[in-house]
This record gives sequence, C-alpha cells and structure tokens, in this order.
Amino acid sequence: MTLVVTSSKLPNKANIESILWRGFVLPGHEACQLFSRDARWHLEGTAVFSHEQQPCRLTYEVVCDPAWRTLSGKVEGWLGNTEVGIQIKTDSAQHWWLNEIEQPDVMGCIDLDLNFSPSTNLLPIRRLALTVGETADVRAAWLRFPSFKLEPLPQQYRRIGETTYRYESAGGQFIADLKVNRSGFVVDYPSIWQAEITSES
Repeated sequence: MTLVVTSSKLPNKANIESILWRGFVLPGHEACQLFSRDARWHLEGTAVFSHEQQPCRLTYEVVCDPAWRTLSGKVEGWLGNTEVGIQIKTDSAQHWWLNEIEQPDVMGCIDLDLNFSPSTNLLPIRRLALTVGETADVRAAWLRFPSFKLEPLPQQYRRIGETTYRYESAGGQFIADLKVNRSGFVVDYPSIWQAEITSES
C-alpha cells in the first residue's frame, strides 16, 4: 500500500508558530498553531486531557482581525460521553453569539478566552503590545469549562519583564506570572501548563 500525501488547497499560511503544552490541573497535552491567512490571525489547536476521571478531546479555532480583535471561535470534540459543539461569533460593535444565541453579558468584550487552554492569553498580549512596566485592564469573553457557558471575566496584564507578564483575573482572586516567548505564547503558566517544545526551539 502506498501512502500519498498532498498539499492543502487552502490559501498558504504565513507567520507560522507552533507549541506543545503539558497540562497539570487538567492532566494531558495540547498542541497549538498560530498563523496568518487572508489578513486574519488564526489559533488552531487540540487539547487531550482528563477531567474528573473522564477523557476529553477538544479541537478549537479562534480567528482574529489584523489588530488581534476576536472575530469568531469554535470548539468541537467530547468530554466523556458528551459531545461538544460550540460556535462563537462577534461583530464590530462587540456583540457576541454562542451557537446563534446572543450573549448580552459579554457585550463589549474584545478577546475570547478559552478556560481549558493557555493559547488565548496570546490574544491580549499581542493586541495590547505593552512595554515593560505598562498595565492594561481588559474584560474577556470567557468560555468556561466544563459548562461551556460564555461569561465576562475582568483581567489585568502588567508587563514586568521582557518575557514576563503578571496576570490577574476576577479582581485579583487569581494571580500568576506568565512567561512568554517572542510569539506571545505562554511557555510557563505556573503549576497549570508548561511548554514542552515550540517551533522556536
């Protein structure tokens, strides 16, 4: 038997970066790729982990405009015996919809934050482009896991070094110093996720 591999017919990707994380709170692994296509930024990844003794596989895609404002997102897969199918979209006035149902609680949010993944911390990091010492407050549309409800989450990013951001959420109830690489991917999320390899390695 001969295996034939053909190239994708989709438009070429550019500015490609990829990463593999190991998860500790949700034990498992996640691989993610960042790339640009048709003047939009794409985050695509797959997370495979366990949650409360149940296996979970989630594939996601987040699409942003050139200024790193979220345009859409989707999450598909399964948790145990439960199928997961989430479609998210937003418009220029920051109205949000989850599976075609409007989500007024997150109106005005710019960033989508996937609760089960470290990938989406990259979005405000790239969008804000803080200099060392600068701080910015944001309010993310947070896709909570495992309920997959979309909720507002106040967050703060303070760049405390060339490769380190102090991240706070929920009014300081959660604080972590995130180490990032030059692409903006978190490579060390203390006690939660750790990068095992990146395309920069």
